[in-house]
Amino acid sequence: MASFKIAIIGAGSVGFTKKLFTDILSVPELRDVEFALTDLSEHNLGMIKSILDRIVGSNNLPTRVTATTDRRKAIEGARYIISCVRVGGLEAYADDIRIPLKYGVDQCVGDTICAGGILYGQRNIPVILDFCKDIREVAEPGAKFLNYANPMAMNTWAAIEYGKVDTVGLCHGVQHGAEQIAQILGAKDGELDYVCSGINHQTWFIDVRLNGRRIGKDELVAAFEAHPVFSKQEKLRIDVLKRFGVYSTESNGHLSEYLPWYRKRPDEITKWIDMSDWIHGETGGYLRYSTETRNWFETEYPRFLEEAGRPLSTIKRSNEHASHILEALETGRVYRGHFNVKNDGVITNLPADAIIESPGFVDRFGINMVSGITIPEACAATCNASINVQRMSVHAAITGDIDLLKLAVLHDPLVGAICTPEEVWQMVDEMVVAQAEWLPQYAHAVDAAKDRLARSTVKTREWTGAARREVRSIEEIRAEKDAAKLRAAG
Repeated sequence: MASFKIAIIGAGSVGFTKKLFTDILSVPELRDVEFALTDLSEHNLGMIKSILDRIVGSNNLPTRVTATTDRRKAIEGARYIISCVRVGGLEAYADDIRIPLKYGVDQCVGDTICAGGILYGQRNIPVILDFCKDIREVAEPGAKFLNYANPMAMNTWAAIEYGKVDTVGLCHGVQHGAEQIAQILGAKDGELDYVCSGINHQTWFIDVRLNGRRIGKDELVAAFEAHPVFSKQEKLRIDVLKRFGVYSTESNGHLSEYLPWYRKRPDEITKWIDMSDWIHGETGGYLRYSTETRNWFETEYPRFLEEAGRPLSTIKRSNEHASHILEALETGRVYRGHFNVKNDGVITNLPADAIIESPGFVDRFGINMVSGITIPEACAATCNASINVQRMSVHAAITGDIDLLKLAVLHDPLVGAICTPEEVWQMVDEMVVAQAEWLPQYAHAVDAAKDRLARSTVKTREWTGAARREVRSIEEIRAEKDAAKLRAAG
């Protein structure tokens, strides 16, 4: 097989880049390739390149690893471009959580819709379009763009509709949900089959089968409620299963943000979430987790570098889609997964222009989606509410129309359940002013927003949320990890 080039944008996301790298190299036919890493941070690039170089050297691989802060150079000649960027970093992300809290909007993640996810999209989309311009101009003809970055639907929508690049959005929510279902049903490898369909982070297990036997709602509810861990961690998700009749792919914390019913009253939030881990609904949980992970990696880098010397054969390939897609496209070995693409009739009761997440098969001919799926009406209603927000958000990001941006936030299900129009207008002004350096399309609107803020009479409050945990120190994290090891050993 002829060698080719894979560019990874945002490669400074060190742990995830390493996972993608070892996944791809687990396929023998994909080892004689070049990985071109690019990131804004030379420091992070240096760390990840050292780790990947050690993997290559220790395993005597023909793989080549380059690193540059020149994105266009990294993309030049690439057949595949993978994005895992976080525009604005943790600094902007902190405002996605902090400012909405002043208006009563309590988010766990804030990276998909809701106030935080919408502003995250405004930061990402101009950059995504820059990526697409480079791909069109200097990548290998017909190059494929694999987007892992959130907000998944908005980024993928912009890349396809406005970037005019062959794009697929990739997420792991379906796989994680399937792992839960397999566990509660006692399924062994290969015994569980399922079809999920919907939109990213609101995809639904519309058909679940164990050894060919269809599993209904009542059996799933009983199995989840009997599970000693999931019955506590996934209370909201189980409640939605009871009412909608199908299980959501997304975590308790993620799902809680996309619905207007569970996070709108502070005294109700704690009834539906679990504080054992950030993903189950903690206020600003993913921000805390991301901050701790960054700090932990910086401290533990020497150990990670040492571990990179392990034989590749001892590293288990993950269920992230990227390596499986590349394997199918390059070797013809068929892969079935769930992918984010433009709808165009794949799901009959969602809009044609929406970015949906649904099953598809990959081979040498590309990604071939299963068309003609109809999802349950309640699932479609919930997805459509988000799609309307996503569409307005993408159009606002493209045009720099701050009024349309405010309308998008106003129509967000959770924000609309909490805030008045006056509060939404001020909240968006405040977020645009705070994040102006990452929002070039709104440069013309910043001064007017500042003026409105100076004259505003809308009251806010300093609130940390209904269920906030402080960022843990390295010592606290190490102590918790050591305690977990002892429990596992005992």
